[in-house]
Amino acid sequence: MKKKVVILFGGQSSEHEVSCLSAATIIENMDTELYDLLLIGIRQDGRWLRVENIEAVRDGSWRDGSVAAIISPDQTQHGVLFLDGSCVKQEKIDIVFPVLHGLYGEDGTVQGLLTLAGIPYVGCGVLSSAVSMDKLYTKQIVQALGVRQAAYVAVMRHELAQMASVIQKVETAFPYPVFVKPSNAGSSKGVSKALNRAELEAALLEAARHDRKILVEETILGRELECAVLGDEKEVRASGIGEILAADEFYSYEAKYYNAESKTVIGPELPAGVADRIREAARQIFCAVDGFGLSRVDFFYDTVRKEVVFNEINTMPGFTAISMYPSLWEAEGISKKELLRELLHMAQRR
Repeated sequence: MKKKVVILFGGQSSEHEVSCLSAATIIENMDTELYDLLLIGIRQDGRWLRVENIEAVRDGSWRDGSVAAIISPDQTQHGVLFLDGSCVKQEKIDIVFPVLHGLYGEDGTVQGLLTLAGIPYVGCGVLSSAVSMDKLYTKQIVQALGVRQAAYVAVMRHELAQMASVIQKVETAFPYPVFVKPSNAGSSKGVSKALNRAELEAALLEAARHDRKILVEETILGRELECAVLGDEKEVRASGIGEILAADEFYSYEAKYYNAESKTVIGPELPAGVADRIREAARQIFCAVDGFGLSRVDFFYDTVRKEVVFNEINTMPGFTAISMYPSLWEAEGISKKELLRELLHMAQRR
């Protein structure tokens, strides 16, 4: 008997559009002999809607839908309520695939809802999703592992009222250029490189638009490398390495999704031992944050100090046609269809 799988996508974060692209790729690669799909989109205003087909996902027309969708937290319901005017229909579901990137989706909030509902779901749990989404807390966990990472200064949004003091704190910590990041944001949203005091102030204000916690990091001169992780409490596998060749000065949101000059390389040439060090660090970090299912762990290779430097972990990495996560597993001989099937099996086992 086929399992009923909800593909939950969209969301209220700044990565709404990327989530829709990821969902379309997942839908078209799902094994329909094993799974019946039920599509639910979350608009940026927070409204949950039933979506009829993949074409509506691709062209964005799903946002004009009228049938509201509610996943009930009641464990005796184990399903979705659909509200069409005065008509209410309930549909049982078996698994949810929360294809949500960023806040209100990748940060443990939706995972908490599904845990309350007793519905199996793909990916990391509440704790791992929350701490991995928050770059500040991720750094504190990784620090205990002894894995090298960029030096940083933490800044809270309210501190920006004393901008001169914040700038002095940063300038005392390390020289320009620096990178400024919202603690909770993905796809490089709100990330800026600051070359001087004026640019630092502008970057802090931009990051504050996305989160109340901000990280200012030293610049690492090196190559941008990524590793895909797949696993559960029994076994954790790390893929080969992918390299980002950004068209911009760094791999910004625009460079990732809108600049054709940005490229990804699977299996780049690296100095002896570097790939193994990255793969081992990726597994360590995934386990340290209590990861489950999938994550993509990002690093730099510091070409000056000849060191591997951890950057961040993404617990629901992009699944678009150009995304690194599925591409790395395809290079290992695992197709998108096989990868999705394994992720859904993990969700059911949990």
